[in-house]
Amino acid sequence: MTCPGNTGPPVYYIGNQTGRNAVYPMENVAVVTPPCTLQPAVMQTSLPGPALCFPPGLDCLSQFNQFLVHQRVQLDEIIIGWEMNNAYTVTTTQGQQVFATIEENDLFTAQACGPNRPFTIRLHDNLGREIITLTRPMRCTMCCFPFCLQELEVQSPHGHPIGYVEQNWHPLLPKFTILNETRMPQLKIVGPSCDCNCMSDTTFEVTSLDESAVIGQISKQWSDFIQESFTDADNFVVSFPMELDVKTKAVILGACFLIDFMFYENKPRRN
Repeated sequence: MTCPGNTGPPVYYIGNQTGRNAVYPMENVAVVTPPCTLQPAVMQTSLPGPALCFPPGLDCLSQFNQFLVHQRVQLDEIIIGWEMNNAYTVTTTQGQQVFATIEENDLFTAQACGPNRPFTIRLHDNLGREIITLTRPMRCTMCCFPFCLQELEVQSPHGHPIGYVEQNWHPLLPKFTILNETRMPQLKIVGPSCDCNCMSDTTFEVTSLDESAVIGQISKQWSDFIQESFTDADNFVVSFPMELDVKTKAVILGACFLIDFMFYENKPRRN
């Protein structure tokens, strides 16, 4: 049996012939190969999901543990006062753009349903390729009604679900569960009892399933008085462990958009 990886030359037996050291003829000697040395297997571990298997285009999420989500200010919303489709950019903390996104909706749905509207948001990379698709169906928005709560489906590529965000009923706190593609719970998101962020940031913590450990956060950043009062353009910071599976990272990133619609789209200027 030949040892894989053994590239050394064969070793021939050298004997004594008529009182002198001599090399036996090749047909009369036994060929001995060096012993095979087996290398130990390297074990790899990761957080939820396979660390080395992910959809195309999500590799950029493996290189960072924090992203900024900026909602673009739309002048027609300010001037006309009508709800328009939201547009966002996702960047690194150094300002490098990772995704550009825009909501797909019709004008009637946007005006009739406001921030409670169903939507499809597509995240495109810098080459214009659709990497992540977020879909929110129509759901109940009454906190006292513990049925048919908010849900978000995350796909990558389009048509292939990689995870879900499900709202959990709670009388006081906004709570969500991060699920994988088979709807197995992975993480929790727990928000503050008051989502008002007057001149301060508001943080939604990403925790373990038992909520005993905080591993990341979705933080709504205070911008300035004019932007906060007269527009619904919001800024978020999304952070998670660097080694977290990229599909789980994508679902947490998608949760940021759902949180924006649920808690920060309804500005006083429209009341």
